[in-house]
Formats: sequence, structure tokens, C-alpha cells
Amino acid sequence: MLRLVRLGSQRSSRYGAMKGEAMSDLYELRCRECGKTWGNSPKSFCEDCFSPLEVSYDYDSLGKKVRREDLAGRTFNMWRYRELLPLAGDVTPASAVGGTPLVASRKLASHWGISNLYFKNDAVCFPSLSFKDRVVATALVAARRFGFETVGCSSTGNLANAVAAQAAQQGFDACVFIPADLEPAKVLNTAVYGARIVRINGNYDHVNRLCAQIADRFKWGLVNVNLRPYYSEGSKTHGYEIAEQLGWRLPDNVVVPMAGGSLITKIAKAFKELTTLGWVEAKPVKFFGAQATGCSPISDGVKRNLARFEPQKPNTIARSLAIGNPADGPFAIKLIRESGGWAEDISDPEIVAAIKLLAETEGIFTETAGGVTAGVTQKLISQGRIGAAETTVVCITGNGLKTTDAIAAEFPLAEAIAPRLDAFEAYLDNQFAAAAAAK
Repeated sequence: MLRLVRLGSQRSSRYGAMKGEAMSDLYELRCRECGKTWGNSPKSFCEDCFSPLEVSYDYDSLGKKVRREDLAGRTFNMWRYRELLPLAGDVTPASAVGGTPLVASRKLASHWGISNLYFKNDAVCFPSLSFKDRVVATALVAARRFGFETVGCSSTGNLANAVAAQAAQQGFDACVFIPADLEPAKVLNTAVYGARIVRINGNYDHVNRLCAQIADRFKWGLVNVNLRPYYSEGSKTHGYEIAEQLGWRLPDNVVVPMAGGSLITKIAKAFKELTTLGWVEAKPVKFFGAQATGCSPISDGVKRNLARFEPQKPNTIARSLAIGNPADGPFAIKLIRESGGWAEDISDPEIVAAIKLLAETEGIFTETAGGVTAGVTQKLISQGRIGAAETTVVCITGNGLKTTDAIAAEFPLAEAIAPRLDAFEAYLDNQFAAAAAAK
């Protein structure tokens, strides 16, 4: 049964009391452009220059507080890196998010003519099968600290799933906002947790603009709006795990799907933090961004050498990447260029082909965003941008069970046969004849 969400403004007295409370001496919000600090509060932009805020840490103090060796006795999930996340000292995280496998390629590496190829597989992330579980986990810690009772998000699918699942676990009311044309499986994967779902006649950018107004009007904790600086820090754990799973080494290349552009920048931040703390040896890492051709503002900006990307109207089966005006797009472009990487995009048919190829060779069933990343990796290799002997990590961020509609036409049901041996033998004869004809 769908749980009704409490509507109306939250009690302003409670919100005000929490707003100025110091959460930690080791981190605070800082403007990414002018550098002004803003303490800790549900705020996403600098009131002086209107640039986005991010969490800034006291790395000298952190280096004295935690060592790499301290992690050895901890459970392998994202909270093993808790000192590097925006958590108050007395907070006990509610669920074991993260700790996903880094899969060494079994077949695709040789198929593509390279070695040292890995897939960071967040398609099996707990509880909702995407990397968005990581960002929601840190956002809800902040939501609890700031006294929010209702949480939500603007979403292209995976984030709504993650918010609904973790809100149910932790006792928050949840209200999520999605484009009306979202994949049915993703809508179902949100509804099952009891969240209220508001469908909007428009694309993600329309939804996000509405949510900015809602967050201000109702004083709700919208994880990728007023809680965005804390939310985005969860993405760093994807990078921490990559480095640790490589034996505390950084890869040469990382290929990352881009929607809003945050994940690629936070993986870079994670690598920089590990280097600053002396946990890994410093080395150049090339960052490669992957988008669908039907929504590729960041890729287009990189390839055309634009000072700033041009917003696009999304038209692609990769709906989880369909953000035409990405909030972190400028930062993603800057990172890609400075790292010596590149950005590419592929068409919808290429996305489907890459989903099938990854499943058939590596046994990883990814959603359309992972098809984008795998397909772009293949394209980058063919362009000579990824070296054959370099260590390359491909980020798989969501599960294929969420976007089955994108590939259903590729797998029509075979005609059923009678439960008799002669029927099966006839079936085999037909299969062999069809295979011979195909050759």
C-alpha cells in the first residue's frame, strides 16, 4: 500500500535549530569558485557568487585521525572510509551500502586487443542495484542531522529507487519526482518501497527546476537539491574501492558514464584525497566521459572544445543519462581536459549492442548507462586513446533488470515444443540449419 507523505512546510523552529549546528570540525561547505566557506547546512550554492558548494575537509587532521592500515579490520562497504565522508562522529550508518566487485575482464580485453581491463560493477550495489545507493546513503545521514522528516529527489530512475529503498529502511517519508516517460521497471522499483511518485510532463531538467522550488517551499530534504553537496560525496567511495581493489594503486584510465557530470569529478576527488593522505602513490589518471549521442552536452563540449557546453533536449534510450543541462558539466569538461582524457558518445543501436556484448562475454547485465560506458570504451580503444597495456577501469553503474524494455525486441520468445524426444531432435535440426544458413 502506498504510504502517504506528510505535505506542507516542516516546522521552521526545528529546521532553524539544526541549520546552524556544527556537524564536524573536520569538514564544511566551500564554494567551488570563490572559495568562501558556509559551515554545514542544507545549502547547495554560494549566496555570494551563486556557484555550487562542495564538502571541504581538513586533510591534515584526517591524516592524523585515520591510517590506511585501520581499514583492514572493517567490513568491506562504503562506511570503511567513514572518516573521509561527511559524517558526524556519533553517527552510525543505517545500511551496508557499497563494497561492490572490481571484475577483471575474462574475454573482452582480448576481444578488444588490450590487457588489464576491469569493470567496477555497481549493478549489484545494495539495496537498489545502482551506484545511486552510495550518494543517497550520505545524503540521508545529512537529512537526519538537519531534522528532515520527508526526503525526496528529482530523478531519471535510479536515484528514485535508492531514495525510496533507503527511506523505507530508515523511517523517512519519501516523495520522488520523475519524468513521465521513465522506464516502467524503474517506476515499479520505486513504487514497491511505498514512496509517493510524482510524474511530470517534461524531461529531467523540467523536473529538477520544480524540485528546487519544492525544496525551498516545503523544507524537505531533496537529496540532489538542497542536500546535494553531502549527497555527491557518496560517489567518492566508488573511487576509493577501485584504488583499494587494485592493491592501493590508481589506474591509468577510468571510463565513467555522465548524466549530471558529478560522478566523474568525485572519483577524481577520491583519487586526489588518497594521494594527499599518502594512501596511494601519485600518478596521472586519464578520465574519459561516456554519453549517449541523443543526450551528449558534455561530450559535445569536449569534442568541439567549447568553453561551456550547450544544453540539449534529450532523445535516447539511456534515460538515466538524459540530462540536457548537467549541473556539474563545466567541472566534468575541465577535469577531462586537464587529465588528458576525452569524452565520447554512442547511438542507441550501439548501446544495445554493447549491453549484449558485455553480458555475453563478462556475464554482467547492465542497464543502458552501462551499455553507454562499455560501448564508449570500445570506441576509445579503436581511436587509440586507451593504450593496450594500460590499466583501465570501466564504471558500470546500474543493473540491466531496470531497463529490459530497451533490449526486449532483441530476444523474441521461441516457439514452444512438445514434451517429446522427437520434438526436441527436430528442434535441434532446425537450430543447426539456421546456424548454417547464418554463416
